[in-house]
Amino acid sequence: MNTTPVANVLEMPLEEPVLVFTIAMAIFLAGPLIVKRLGQPGIVGIVVFGALVGPDALEIVDHSGAIVLLGEVGLIYLLFTVGLELDLRGFKEAPENAALFGLTSFFFPFTVGTAVMYFVFEFDPWAALLLSAVFASHTLLAYPIVNRLGVTKNRAVTAVFGGILFTDTLALVVLAIVTGATEGELTVWLIAQVLLALVVLFGTVWLVLPRGSRWFFQNFSEESYFEFLFVMVAIFAAASLAEVLQLDPILGAFVAGIAVNQLIPEGGTLMNRIEFVGNAFFIPFFLLHVGMLVNPVVIFDGPTTLLIAATIIGIMLLTKGSAAWIVSRIQGYTANERAVIFGLSTGQAAAALAITLVGYDAGLFGDSVLNAVVLMLLVTALVSPWITERAATRLALEREVGDGEADTDDPSILLPLSRNAELQQRLLELAFVIKGDRGTEPVNVITVVQPDGEAETERRVTDVQADLDDLAAAGSAAEVPIETETRINHNVASGIVQGSIEVQADQIIMGWDAKQSFRHRIFGSIIDQVLERTKLPVLISRLGHPVNTTRRIFVVVPIGADHHEGFYEAVHLVKRITSGLGAELNVVVVEGSSHQFEQLFELVEEDVPAEFDSIDDWGRLLPLLESQTDEDDLIVAISPRRGDVGWHSELEDLPARLAELPPESFITIHPRQDEPDYDRQYLRLK
Repeated sequence: MNTTPVANVLEMPLEEPVLVFTIAMAIFLAGPLIVKRLGQPGIVGIVVFGALVGPDALEIVDHSGAIVLLGEVGLIYLLFTVGLELDLRGFKEAPENAALFGLTSFFFPFTVGTAVMYFVFEFDPWAALLLSAVFASHTLLAYPIVNRLGVTKNRAVTAVFGGILFTDTLALVVLAIVTGATEGELTVWLIAQVLLALVVLFGTVWLVLPRGSRWFFQNFSEESYFEFLFVMVAIFAAASLAEVLQLDPILGAFVAGIAVNQLIPEGGTLMNRIEFVGNAFFIPFFLLHVGMLVNPVVIFDGPTTLLIAATIIGIMLLTKGSAAWIVSRIQGYTANERAVIFGLSTGQAAAALAITLVGYDAGLFGDSVLNAVVLMLLVTALVSPWITERAATRLALEREVGDGEADTDDPSILLPLSRNAELQQRLLELAFVIKGDRGTEPVNVITVVQPDGEAETERRVTDVQADLDDLAAAGSAAEVPIETETRINHNVASGIVQGSIEVQADQIIMGWDAKQSFRHRIFGSIIDQVLERTKLPVLISRLGHPVNTTRRIFVVVPIGADHHEGFYEAVHLVKRITSGLGAELNVVVVEGSSHQFEQLFELVEEDVPAEFDSIDDWGRLLPLLESQTDEDDLIVAISPRRGDVGWHSELEDLPARLAELPPESFITIHPRQDEPDYDRQYLRLK
């Protein structure tokens, strides 16, 4: 029993861990709700309330070591999620965009700031360089806003995310050089050490982490909370490596996010757990930490502090805005994209303060500069989210009314399942990948039970419903709506087809165990009957590995498939799966022109780069796939139904032969029948 007197427990500032934690949780809840009613972004509320309850205002809560620890952890976690959300495909296609923004956004403020601090305020040259590096870099303080509004894949936002690689790295290089110079150790070897540390960090994380993650996900995918714990270890191991190399740990976390980017698909259970824990716990603690660093009384410290603060804030806003304008003109960004990158790049937080404290401890800065930087943190904590919220909202509305996206991005999926738990989970993850995070239509999970006496049937229904309840819980974790149903029918295929009609499904996903029950049937009785009885697109899947570990997708397209009335929808599905997994796309055209199909693929919505190849004979297909595919690859065949345009007799045995290849993972897409007008909505030019 705690015998501490009540007066001591309630003594200000509070130190009792439970009370401090309670106040923090209350701020995370009430802060955003209150400021949103005032028309401000929610994250501003946490920063403002942090400043109010902190040691420099009302002194309700002490800025204790625990809050500092959780704040630093939150910043590391935030930078990891930024790397995780980075549109890696877009970054790879145009790394020059990120380089252009990063270098412009850094060197423009850095050059102007150094000149003003040196010539106007007569700072020491090294002090002028270091202070300019502070506000030339940026922290993605407003990242939760663009993530919530779903514009993280926008080309301009991707450039800002990638640009942080350049701005923060350059700021840390300047820090290392300046501190070395002030200690009389500025040598070529010092600069070489910094560059070598960067090479070791990037090389180690990018070589080790993806391979280790792939192995872990393949062997422990059924334990989803272990996956999350593995990710946590990866984040802080990379951050620790950076710290050992005398680099900022946030850089290691950002690189770790990029390294596992393609292994954690959008819309999946693991991604949503990462986002939930970050948004509900770690990132709010970072914002609280930033707020408590702010000293509201610095405005009364005298004219020097206010003058320096006004100068660095003015230079930062002017030069960051100019950099956003220059880059937008060069890249052809819209006004809303320009405003978003300006809002994101003006954010400053604990990283800026950390560099300032190093300069303060080294004697380069006095109290007035330290307080000016703190005041800058307060201003940017208000300005950056405010600008970003408004611009990103307009950008999201632009996307929503774009070219037909609303018609194709939210499919209603029917997922008939058996009692194989591992197969169920992998098919569900495939459905999540196709759904992404783009809509609210449910995944309809159905199991058809064949009657076998009243007692036995009732037992089977009870067992099946328990399994479906577990899957519904998995859907809740992934924030994807799941509707479950158990129905009784003597004919399983009839039950599935009837279910697809009742839920108005857009597509059906079914699993196959590579067993055939009748001659002249491709998959066996139930699946073949479903194919015969529905005109919906049907995806037959055999997933030998967790779908999120897929590195490459090989698509088999038979000649004539392009004349099928569901061809473009099938291509859209292929692109959507590829984009969701962040995989490489390779298209193999059988007995047709690769150039022709390359043009057809480009007509379909969803920008996904692909390599195209063609073979002139079906007999060359299996040897080609066997020689080029690995166990982490996925083969997708666009396979019209028997008798449809584009069907070939070789397709009949193709699934069984694909099951014998190294990947042991394939999907056959059987396109929609008899709805050519429906198919055209997937074209860019309708």
